[in-house]
Amino acid sequence: MKGVPKIAALNLLYLQNNTTMINTPKSLRLQIGIFGRTNVGKSSVLNMLANQDVAISSPVPGTTTDVVEKSMELLPIGPVTILDTAGIDDVSALSEKRIERTMKALERADIAIVVVEPDNLNPIEEEIIATIRSKEIPYIIVINKIDNAGASDELISKLSSIGADYAQCSAIDAINRDKYISEIKRRLIAKLPNDFLKPPPLLSDLVPEGGLCVMVVPIDLQAPKGRLILPQVQAIRDILDTNATAIVVKDSEYARTLQLLKKEPDLVVCDSQVVNKMVSDTPKHLKATTFSILFSRNKGDIVEESRGAAFINKLQPNDKILIAEACSHHPAEDDIGRAKIPRWLSEHLGFGLDVTVASGRDFPANLSEFKLIIHCGSCMLTRNEKLVRIMKAKEAGIPITNYGIAISFVQGVLERALSPFPAALNAYLSVANG
Repeated sequence: MKGVPKIAALNLLYLQNNTTMINTPKSLRLQIGIFGRTNVGKSSVLNMLANQDVAISSPVPGTTTDVVEKSMELLPIGPVTILDTAGIDDVSALSEKRIERTMKALERADIAIVVVEPDNLNPIEEEIIATIRSKEIPYIIVINKIDNAGASDELISKLSSIGADYAQCSAIDAINRDKYISEIKRRLIAKLPNDFLKPPPLLSDLVPEGGLCVMVVPIDLQAPKGRLILPQVQAIRDILDTNATAIVVKDSEYARTLQLLKKEPDLVVCDSQVVNKMVSDTPKHLKATTFSILFSRNKGDIVEESRGAAFINKLQPNDKILIAEACSHHPAEDDIGRAKIPRWLSEHLGFGLDVTVASGRDFPANLSEFKLIIHCGSCMLTRNEKLVRIMKAKEAGIPITNYGIAISFVQGVLERALSPFPAALNAYLSVANG
């Protein structure tokens, strides 16, 4: 630990030898700890993420004298508490007490952000990272102060050698704030413990206990023989877990089934391919949507994907679009992603498009060539994976939507299919009417 201040070195040894870890906090909020040397801009990074002056930031070393906590919503991650800590290399008169509290903050952290400057890691930063890794705490590096130049080759090489994921920013650059935050959030999402990226309900919050949900399920060539497809099975299970009732019917029997019911359904859900017929057969006062739209909320960001649908009408002839499906399967002759959606888009727009299909984990690294991404419902992806894809699209400035939302759009019934989700509907309308 040559070159490390004595007090800081002693406290780093305490960090490495202290095996007490709180893996699961009592609070339901994700605890994000910000660590680093004095004056690297930890408080400025907190203020940037919160978009307000939560912590006092100053070029004077040691400005942060205690752990500053900020509880906030960091969308799409959800509720978090960000812990801004004192510099680990503090050598002031109160350094021992300050660093002791920094150690306690590390014990609380579910994920860590280590803030560094663009030149290179110094020994104490290497010790901080080594300690976090030894505790098996997920972490990312935030390279701050890139106002004049980006990270040095030496720093990038060092981070690559230890497999550290990093984002670059200038925490005081208000113009590029959204870009920096987007990159940091994408890195965080990729590292998050699964317990803290709990998806919204599939549909249980839309149907009360003891309520009724009607599911309209067409049986076609893509339905496995003798089985329902996964989204339908998961929706049925979600309803049963809510102590509600699910009635499953084919699209050809749906209208007759409604007439037989003594109680009106609280929600009607259909396969996207029959959304037009379902909407025409469903009384306007009933809530109705599609399985794919439910999965847009459950596995991704329904607000962002609804906003993306409005860009369909902005496409031009031969624009390049990406059809992204999470599962790898042998496509049927009239496959939904490869055949039906491109055909429906062309019929709606009146011209052809240049369509690229990516399946499984084969998601293109360069998205800039596309004008629109249409993603499947993502029943085979984790929510982390889907959110990372959405964040990549946002960073590239490419609108993204999903199968069910796009199909409802070209069928002219998207507003009805989004009616159970006011925020998503408003996001769509803000672009469509803008």
